Amino acid sequence: MTTTAGIGSEEQQALEAVAADVAAKRYAPLAEQWDRDRTAFPHEERRYLGELGFLGLALPEEHGGGGAPLTVALAVIEQLAKECRPAAFQVFESNTGPAQVIARLGTEEQKSRILPRICTGEATMAVAISEPDAGSAATDMRTTARVEGDTVIVNGSKRWISNGSEADYYLVYARMSDAPGSKAIGAVVVEADRKGVSFGEREKLMGFRGIPSADVIFDDVEVPAENLVLGAGRFRELFGTFAIERLGNSTMSLAIGQAALDRTVRYVQEREQFGKPLVEFQSVQMSLADMLLQVEAARLLIRRAAEGVGPGTLPDSLQVSLAKCTANETAKRVTDLAMQLHGGNGYTEEFGLERLHRDSHGWALAGGTPSMQRIRIVSELLGRSFDQRR
Repeated sequence: MTTTAGIGSEEQQALEAVAADVAAKRYAPLAEQWDRDRTAFPHEERRYLGELGFLGLALPEEHGGGGAPLTVALAVIEQLAKECRPAAFQVFESNTGPAQVIARLGTEEQKSRILPRICTGEATMAVAISEPDAGSAATDMRTTARVEGDTVIVNGSKRWISNGSEADYYLVYARMSDAPGSKAIGAVVVEADRKGVSFGEREKLMGFRGIPSADVIFDDVEVPAENLVLGAGRFRELFGTFAIERLGNSTMSLAIGQAALDRTVRYVQEREQFGKPLVEFQSVQMSLADMLLQVEAARLLIRRAAEGVGPGTLPDSLQVSLAKCTANETAKRVTDLAMQLHGGNGYTEEFGLERLHRDSHGWALAGGTPSMQRIRIVSELLGRSFDQRR
């Protein structure tokens, strides 16, 4: 692929234009049907995104990526997500998801083995953190990864795994010692075709319908020690890198809010009631203004949190939590207002707003809920932690 390192504003705008064109012409006509049928994003389409260079935008050039700033990848994610979240998810997962952990914290062998396949779309990687009894309280996880000589033996189960049963690799967070809390947690890569790996039934979610979600079960799964990414005691590093995924999540929410706003701006100028366009009514103007205020606030917070993030730098966790909480709630509120301004039409599948609204709730739950982000915001603000178990 053509390198995007040192990309300027004109080049980024051209890249965004390509993404917007692909989203509108290739994926918008298919998105509704994929949602209705709960169709997983086709493998050949993933490889097409790889051919465009979208899957490796923010990954290292030496491993097949584009070496572009994170902001470039986020811009492409937004353009795709306005029309088709399953397509955008492929770019999200490769540029802001677990592949970033491999790129930043993995060994050279892991980077050389895994990242080129992700950049081309030949393979995907999902992150496996949550468990049946460990969601927001991630350090309560029970999955274990025991090192025995040249082998790591993984046991346990993970829940709410986006791309579960579809991904080729799983970045599994697990307990690697008997130390309490986060001190025992590290991460290991487990290939989907390893003996002992199995999957639960695909979840029937309210939204996210083109993004499979399923339990991933590990029963005495043996992987080589080369698959160990980080050992026990490096939980802080793992979740520091996870902040990048939260910016990807925030951008998906931003795209949903922007799409709902764009559709509503068109609708209220075309739709007439009582002999004049809806936009002539003051109450409609107030709602439209609120929608724009919220979308632009989310956009600016994401931009501030993402600026300066590079190969050796991570975003500030306070800025990320502010961005994610705002963007997640913006998507929910703006899609709700859009449905109201569309009246009965907003409640139909034809106008696509109900799909945007359903998906908005999914992104708010994923990667740390707004409630948990608020706790993180106060922790960062005061420079202290709060024990939720007391």
